[in-house]
Amino acid sequence: MDWIGGASALITADFMGEEAPEFRVERVTLESKDGLRNAIDIGDKTYVIGRSDDNPKSSITIRVLDKLTQTWVVPTALGVPPTPTNSRSEILVNNDKILIIEKGVPLNDSIWFLEVGTPFVKQQSKIKGTEVVAWSKGVIGEGQKPVVISGPSGVGKGTLIAKLMKEYPSKFGFSVSHTTRAPREKEIDGVHYHFTERSKIEEEISEGKFLEFAHVHGNVYGTSIEAVESVTDEGKRCILDIDVQGARSVRASSLEAIFIFVCPPSFEELEKRLRARGTETEEQIQKRLRNARAELDQSNSPGLFDHLLVNDDLETCYENLKKLLSLDDDHEDSNDSFIKDGKATACYSILSKTNSEILLQSETNEAEKGTTNLLSLDLSSVSGGAPGRTRGLKISSVN
Repeated sequence: MDWIGGASALITADFMGEEAPEFRVERVTLESKDGLRNAIDIGDKTYVIGRSDDNPKSSITIRVLDKLTQTWVVPTALGVPPTPTNSRSEILVNNDKILIIEKGVPLNDSIWFLEVGTPFVKQQSKIKGTEVVAWSKGVIGEGQKPVVISGPSGVGKGTLIAKLMKEYPSKFGFSVSHTTRAPREKEIDGVHYHFTERSKIEEEISEGKFLEFAHVHGNVYGTSIEAVESVTDEGKRCILDIDVQGARSVRASSLEAIFIFVCPPSFEELEKRLRARGTETEEQIQKRLRNARAELDQSNSPGLFDHLLVNDDLETCYENLKKLLSLDDDHEDSNDSFIKDGKATACYSILSKTNSEILLQSETNEAEKGTTNLLSLDLSSVSGGAPGRTRGLKISSVN
């Protein structure tokens, strides 16, 4: 796309209602062959977000102008972008990401972040040796933190998870793993596994889109961040039954989770349980015992697991697990109630920003529909980010 010309207008600190930022921030209006585009100016770069043509269903394009050299760059855009609409409003947040409100869709589907200088983007830019940006969908409310459950073979973690799923089928879910192996008879893509090509999964692993992965018998298996986030999007807590090495990988990612290690009352008891199953040869039992000893040693690594759960008596252990997950609490997030009440169905655009609070204004007069005209979007407690969701947005009506 060829840019014909442009003009800029400085957003002053007084207008933004805050102290002058570290970088000079401008909102730029650029005229291209296919219309006007708004842009955000950060330091010596201008980020322009638009569409490739006048078709509302066309893909979103991103261009970066290096003002020092007056050259345009098309960055590598990671993550899933929003569905383009006829227009959008945007504003800079913390000098490392751009908040975007897509107009013409319900608020809960309209909040997106384009990360331009976050640690994830900087890491990927260094790896790829090129300009990188990344998309992350903004989610109102905290969402349920995924639960990572690890423990040696034979400790009973599978039984504990099965009991959770049986008693709380609507509260918990499993992510669908990816694999490069061919589907077996009656296996359904997207249900049993996401069957994928090796080149694709290796590319996504390099882009930090996988929480953990392993090479098994010549094939690659892994858990993607998107697979876990999609379970959370359904209002469920995602359970990850993975080994200690996998738990370490998840801990190093941007995903916030609860980490629980289930351990036996003693190593001797674990060996007794393994032999009682009668399903493995002596060689297999010895291998499992060696792995178990290594996992038990690693379970005490500082900062890895939040809770150690001793499975001496199954029922007692299960009750303790439920307490750790606060399953007896009936607390509902106020933002969840806000959305369920239908107050976030109108279309909004950005009006102003003060510190971490964004003021949103309804695009139309929705008073007669019981929808507030002004909303406050609080970003002070956000967590996560690309390549997953940006969660923890708080929203409230402004009287």
